[in-house]
Amino acid sequence: MATENSLVQPAIPRFNGHYDHWSMLMENFLRSNKEYWNLVETGIPAAAGTDLTEAHKKTIDDLKMKDLKAKNHLFQAIDRSILETILNKDTAKNIWDSLKQKYQGTSRVKRAQLQALHKEFEMLHMKVGESVNDYFGRNLIIANKMRIHEE
Repeated sequence: MATENSLVQPAIPRFNGHYDHWSMLMENFLRSNKEYWNLVETGIPAAAGTDLTEAHKKTIDDLKMKDLKAKNHLFQAIDRSILETILNKDTAKNIWDSLKQKYQGTSRVKRAQLQALHKEFEMLHMKVGESVNDYFGRNLIIANKMRIHEE
């Protein structure tokens, strides 16, 4: 029986082919619920030299364990066909960067997408019988897509 103080773990966002949406959900999940985002973003710092203190070794071991847990969450978020393409990636950062490169596209693709969004925004007009709220919603959808592409 659950108590009032028990916490329900949120579900890991599943990748459904819409990378931009999934990456925002997954980033939020790793930031807020698991505190693993820093490892995904920056990776595990390289150990300088062999004369590490015990405290430094413990810190690196703790980071490696968190990295394994972050990788586990990423593995659970993707299906088998995608998993097979990233099996050689050894850290959560490498997995994230690989997925980003594959599904977000190159800078040329991003520029083409932005140009299409600009044209769509410029051509946007209110339809006959359309409410202001619906028109404004369509504007926001395009603006949010542009923001996703760092515009």
